[in-house]
Amino acid sequence: MKLKTLLVAGLSIMITSAAFTQTVPRDLAQKYLKTGSLLYFPLKNAPFPHPARNNGYTYNGQFFQKTGHYDKNTVAVFFPTQLALGETVDFVVYFHGWWNNLDSVLRTFKIVDQFIETKKNAVLVIPQGPRNAPDSFGGQLEEQDGFKKMLNEIADILLHISLTETRQVGNIVLAGHSGAYRVMSFILLHGGYTDRIKEVYLFDALYGQTEKFAYWIDHSKGKLIDIYTPEGGTKYESENLMADLTAWKIPFLSVEETALTSEQLRDNRIIFISSRQEHNAVVSQTENFRRFLEASSLKINPNLK
Repeated sequence: MKLKTLLVAGLSIMITSAAFTQTVPRDLAQKYLKTGSLLYFPLKNAPFPHPARNNGYTYNGQFFQKTGHYDKNTVAVFFPTQLALGETVDFVVYFHGWWNNLDSVLRTFKIVDQFIETKKNAVLVIPQGPRNAPDSFGGQLEEQDGFKKMLNEIADILLHISLTETRQVGNIVLAGHSGAYRVMSFILLHGGYTDRIKEVYLFDALYGQTEKFAYWIDHSKGKLIDIYTPEGGTKYESENLMADLTAWKIPFLSVEETALTSEQLRDNRIIFISSRQEHNAVVSQTENFRRFLEASSLKINPNLK
């Protein structure tokens, strides 16, 4: 029995290729049955486990042990049912912030829902970062070629279970909220697929590592969107980066979220968006993840036109 048949009939996603999958919560599996396959892969090249967190992590005097916080090697993958197959597979990779886990991110921030609405011909990937912890560490994805290894492993599995016809990775959109800035910056620095990352979305996430984002801007033709809030702690770094770009004579758009248009999202390479929303609202409250992706260079799925 093939994967999709089992998804419809059983919902547990414990298929004959069980070594490739973990159980997806029943409500999430049911929710997306008509539009695609939501899979949880246990990956060798997932962010965690990682030796740097074998003895846990302490933040502001609170200890977070490895078990329960850094022992999950899970990566969520949403594969659209009618993905148009080609010589390469495009990916959208989203990283969550502090105090979250895959289940809570999928339910609260509606990442899959917004992705589906864009009708983009790509596969959505959401790695499990530090689980329910105040930690920005990206584990294996901070290492040389770590990001490339993870995407290659996912591409190999998708080919193995006959969801694609190639293991070649195409264009990539990188997005993340809050504490995701750190792992994203290291991916841009030496993740292994920097030349294929066409767009980067920071959702109230520019807390630091700004020099890595600036280097990527200066050494690539990729697009960057930085949405920041007055109280989220990212306003200062965003304004500093804008000042640097001004000094370097690199053009950018600075705009209030309420005035932002689809044309501006489509036509500008570097965009800073000042938002009055709360920190956790910038991703889904006005469906910014969907809006940014709709204006992206990723191709529309011809099967969904």
